[in-house]
Amino acid sequence: MKPIIGLNLDLHAGPPSKATIRTNYLDAIEHAGGIPILLPPIPDSDIIYLLQRVDGLCFIGGDDYSAGCYGDPQSPLAQLIDPRREVFDLSLIRHAFIQTRLPILGICGGCQLLNIARGGTLIQDIPSALPDSQVTHTRPKAPPQALGQAAPLDSSPQRTKHIVKLEAESELAKIYKTDSLDVPTSHHQAVKTLGDGLKPTAYAEDGIIEAIEHQDRPFTIGVQWHPERDYQGNKALFETFIEFARTVSAKV
Repeated sequence: MKPIIGLNLDLHAGPPSKATIRTNYLDAIEHAGGIPILLPPIPDSDIIYLLQRVDGLCFIGGDDYSAGCYGDPQSPLAQLIDPRREVFDLSLIRHAFIQTRLPILGICGGCQLLNIARGGTLIQDIPSALPDSQVTHTRPKAPPQALGQAAPLDSSPQRTKHIVKLEAESELAKIYKTDSLDVPTSHHQAVKTLGDGLKPTAYAEDGIIEAIEHQDRPFTIGVQWHPERDYQGNKALFETFIEFARTVSAKV
């Protein structure tokens, strides 16, 4: 049976107002053997019914969750997500913890969401917090083209990558069968204090936490990198996620 995986969406106020997702998230779930379905914000009272109809949850990246979610003053360097998405994302993941044992994969902002939902906090801007870091966690925005200036022939965005070290005996080390990965990365925030039940299982060379796992729930993992941007290099992660979701689907 193919398990059904729910993915949250990014929201844009517009006009026109839009709900969007990068297709490489959907492709990764489909290639790994799952059926991706898109989850727009819905009333809190409907989430319990939604959770009965999916076999796993994947929380995507995007802009920043507000610092008010974890009780810190808001940094002016943050680029905040739509408040409707923030409310829904937090409610969905919290209900999933309380009511289910669904496998959860958090990617980039989804990793941060997992930590916030468990009572943790975030570094709101890595370059400010670690000014001497030699690790490039996100590619600086390119300067705007001058008026009338032609774009370069190869104008496709370059991907930033860096090395992460996996903790021995972690689920991620077992999944990847290695202690080191070169991963696609695009984030300026990261886990600061860990949420309840979570442990760090990967680090960048500057000490930034790059992955977290819940110690008691089956397959509840957040990765700060973007595995969907390098499916072949992260195939094992998605396939393991889908296998856990398949056990949920088989019980229905």
